[in-house]
Amino acid sequence: MITESAMLKNRYFDSVFLMRISKQLGEQPGIHYAALVMGTPKNIEILADAGYSGIETLGASSNDLVVSIKADSIDTAQDVINSLENFLVRDTGKPSTRRVKTIEQALTQQPDSNLAVISVPGEFATREARQALKRGLNVFLFSDHVSIEDELELKQSASEKGLIVMGPDCGTSIVGGVGLGFANAVQSGTIGIIGASGTGTQEVTSLAHRWGSGISHAIGVGGRDLSDDIGGISTMQAIDALDKDHNTAVILLISKPPGLKTLALVNQRIAACSKPVITCFLGSEKGLFPDTDNITTTHNLDEATTAAIRLAGGIRVDEGSEITPESIQRERGKLKPNQKYVRGVFSGGTLCYQAQQVLRDAGMPAYSNEPLEKDKHLSASSKSTEHTLLDMGADEFTIGKPHPMVDSSLRVERILSEAQDPTVAVILLDCILGYVASNDPGGEIALAIIDAKKIAKQRGDELTVVVSICGTEIDHQGLDQQVAVLEQAGAIVFKSGFQSAEYAVQLLSGRSN
Repeated sequence: MITESAMLKNRYFDSVFLMRISKQLGEQPGIHYAALVMGTPKNIEILADAGYSGIETLGASSNDLVVSIKADSIDTAQDVINSLENFLVRDTGKPSTRRVKTIEQALTQQPDSNLAVISVPGEFATREARQALKRGLNVFLFSDHVSIEDELELKQSASEKGLIVMGPDCGTSIVGGVGLGFANAVQSGTIGIIGASGTGTQEVTSLAHRWGSGISHAIGVGGRDLSDDIGGISTMQAIDALDKDHNTAVILLISKPPGLKTLALVNQRIAACSKPVITCFLGSEKGLFPDTDNITTTHNLDEATTAAIRLAGGIRVDEGSEITPESIQRERGKLKPNQKYVRGVFSGGTLCYQAQQVLRDAGMPAYSNEPLEKDKHLSASSKSTEHTLLDMGADEFTIGKPHPMVDSSLRVERILSEAQDPTVAVILLDCILGYVASNDPGGEIALAIIDAKKIAKQRGDELTVVVSICGTEIDHQGLDQQVAVLEQAGAIVFKSGFQSAEYAVQLLSGRSN
């Protein structure tokens, strides 16, 4: 395998678009991996660390597009590089508008805009966010690698101006029915969501939609907002906004456990809310945060969504996909005594985190690259041990590669690797639909599921594959179509991450080995 790299001068593209093109290039015959990034020093360093060679000699600047291909041969790589312009054409399905390069130019075309979506390399994200705030725009900051000092400064500045910064590293928001980032298509309703996690927000908005309710707004705040370093600035603003919003009847807050100082501030603000508030602090011990007059505490995303629907005056609609004793007994009978462990290969970090919580609460603590407790941190993410749940959307897996919600190639490799281990009983996966996600996420992992079960079968074992699917029937991928593809591949499919993890626990607990 060889590496070939090239550069296009003064060609800027946002990171979400480049993730999609990287995936398309990687699917070409003879291509193993493809990376497309803007030529910032940080991105060049990341690609070099990921084993892409010949990049430093290109002389790329931050305004240049860098493409690096790992292929069977130089000719194969060059053929793809030479046809790169064909891939870089944006097909919007709408008449083209004049391309703009600055916020000022964009406001000339759309002077009534009140929100800027920023998806540029982290080195420049703060500068662009400052410019947007200066012009009176709220900010959805998709970019990561923004320092905590810059985040604090941006959020303080926004608050002083009566604006909000969603992010940085904000994966999902829904504002006025418009999905931003990795959002799902959901119906309008009266549940307002504040999410310090992108996938968690996707999960509860999709559950609320399918369970008979809907969303007024879902405001992402970024994973660090509720830390004591930031102090919940955006969260407090979001609470204020949703408390005043006449379309919102109930507020749901999703996060990892906040910093203690920030928790006190948030609780004080919630106590003054005119509307009921549900909290879901994933990773916390049961009973650690008791209910109060105005706060309903929940322990998982299913429980949180159910409480929100109830407090909004609705009734949860049963989807008929609950765990049944018959299914547990049938699958349990296929496993051999030496098959003891769960291996999770997740594209959604929050779903990985929730699954760890489910296993921990059942007395089955799992190792992870993003663990609940420090003593369960994997010594090497490339090698699983005992129960292991991997977040493959973490930076270590996305260096020079698309996010696994866009491209499942690395997840497929890991699924097949886990199937080689005769001590594995269950492979636990997620499948996430949405605007920016792959057009066929179920199809991308279906063949791997078939092959994984074949690998186990060849040594005389049965392997249980459990998949949770996050999305709705009005997502462009189609919920029912994705479920069908996964079930045809031999997976047991749940439309809830909590249920899929709970199924794995029930399958392995209480066995007489």
